[in-house]
Amino acid sequence: MTDSSPNMSDWLDGWARFQLAKPALHFAGKDISYADIARRVGRMAGLLDSLGVSAGDRIAFLGLNHPELLVLLFAAARLGAVLCPLNWRLAPPEHAVILRHAEPRVVVAETEFVEALDQVAGAFGGAARLVLGGQRSGWTELATALEASPPDAGRRTGRYADPVLIVYTSGTTGQPKGAVLTQSALLWNAVNSTHAHDLVSADRVLTFLPMFHVGGLNIQTVPALHAGATVILHRRFEPDAVFAAIEGGRPSLTLMVPAVMQALIGHERFAKADLSSLRLINAGSSVIPPALIEAFHRKGVPVGQIYGSTETGPIAAYLRREDAFAQVGSAGKPAVHCRIRIVDDENRDVPQGRSGELLVKGPNLMCGYWRDPAATQDAMRDGWFRTGDIGYVAADGYIWINDRKKDVIISGGENIYPGELESLLAGCDEIAEAAVVARPDARWGEVPIAVVVRRDAGLDRQRVLDLFEGRLARFKHPRDVVFIERLPRNVMGKVLRYELRARLTS
Repeated sequence: MTDSSPNMSDWLDGWARFQLAKPALHFAGKDISYADIARRVGRMAGLLDSLGVSAGDRIAFLGLNHPELLVLLFAAARLGAVLCPLNWRLAPPEHAVILRHAEPRVVVAETEFVEALDQVAGAFGGAARLVLGGQRSGWTELATALEASPPDAGRRTGRYADPVLIVYTSGTTGQPKGAVLTQSALLWNAVNSTHAHDLVSADRVLTFLPMFHVGGLNIQTVPALHAGATVILHRRFEPDAVFAAIEGGRPSLTLMVPAVMQALIGHERFAKADLSSLRLINAGSSVIPPALIEAFHRKGVPVGQIYGSTETGPIAAYLRREDAFAQVGSAGKPAVHCRIRIVDDENRDVPQGRSGELLVKGPNLMCGYWRDPAATQDAMRDGWFRTGDIGYVAADGYIWINDRKKDVIISGGENIYPGELESLLAGCDEIAEAAVVARPDARWGEVPIAVVVRRDAGLDRQRVLDLFEGRLARFKHPRDVVFIERLPRNVMGKVLRYELRARLTS
C-alpha cells in the first residue's frame, strides 16, 4: 500500500479539486492550471523515485526562474526529499563548494548552465544529471524523462516534519551556509504571508526576483500557491517586462528590493506607468531608503516591508498595507506566528525605544545549517534565532532597523549606525547610491567613510560632507568620501560591505 502522509504537495491537489482549470502559473505567455501543475508534480515525483531519490536526498537546481523549479519543490515534498536551488550568478568554483557540501543525488540544470557545471562535474560525482530546455552530452533531457514517467507514480512518503529546502546564503559575509527549512516551516511562512498581504485565491502575484533566494521563492510565490492564487512568473528582472506585466497582466501584488525599485523609478516608463492594479508592493530588505518608497507612494501604490532572513523562512515581521503610508521605512510588527525580542550584549531585553539585537522565534524558522552544528549553535539559542540586526521598537509597537550588528561603527566609544547616514545620502539628487562603512583609525578606533556613486559628475567631496551639517551629531559625520562606479551588491540588493571595507584598507 502506498503511504500518503500529509505534505506540501497536497496544496496543489487540493486547489485542483476546487479550481481545476484556474491558472496556477502564467509563464512565457502560457497558463499552467492547478490541475496541470499537480499532474507535473506527480510525474516529477515518479521520475525522481525511479532515479533512487528517497527521504532526505538532495536535488540541486541551477537555472533562471522556471515552473520546473516549483514542480521540483513540491515533488521533493511528496517524497520527503530536499530541493537545493543554486544561485546562477555564482562562478563554477563557487558552485563546486556548495555541491560538494550538499551531495545531491540529482542535478537539474537549464541548458545555458550545463557547460559551467561540466567544469566542476567532480563536485557532484555520480549524481543523475537532467537538462532542462534542450540536449547536452552526458545529460538526460528532462522533458523526455518526464514523458516516460507514469503520472502520480512517486511515493507519497513526505511529511511536514521533513526538510524540503536548503538555501545557501553568504549574506554579506562571503561565507556560504546552507539554511535548512522544513515543509512545516514553509507552511507557517505561507500563513504569515497570507496575513502580511491579505492573500486570497483571487490575487495575481508578479514574481521576477530570483527563486534561488527565499525572498523570490517564499515571500509571495509559494504562499500564493498555498492560497490558490495565480503567479505571473518571469525568468528574471527586466524593467520593460515588469511594466508590461503590470499594465497588461494586472497583478495585485509584487515584491521588490531597493535595487529593483531604483531601476524602475529611473526608467523612462515610470512617470506614465499605470500601476493601479497593485494593491501592495512589498519590499524585502532590512533598511529601505524612504525616497524609493515615496516615489511609489506618489503614484498611489502602498509600499510595505517584509523583514526577515533566509533562516527565518523569511517572513518574521511585516508592514501591512493599511500602515504603509504612515510608517514609511518601518519593518512593521512581528508576524502573527512569530515572536521578536530586542536584547543587549548580555541577552537582556532592552527598554522600548532603545536599540539592540533582534531575536526571532517561530515555527517558520530553519531547523539548522546543513552539516554545520557549530554555526547552528552559534545562531540559535533556546529556539531564538540571532539575526545580527540592530533595531528598536517604538512606543506604537512598530519595529525600526538601524543596521547589521557587525556593521555598527564604534567611533570613540559612540555607536554610529550607517543606515542613518545612508538615509541622508539617499535624499541627495546628485547621488545615485551610497553606503557608509568603517575605516580603522589610530585615534578613534574606526571612523565612518561615505562611499558614493555619483549621478552628477560635478559632485565633490565637500558637497557630500555638507549634507550632514546641522542634521546629525558631529561625531556621526563621515570623515571622508570615496567615489566609485557602483556598489557591490548581493542578489537581494544588499550592499556587500565587507568588500567596501576591504577596498578602504587595501
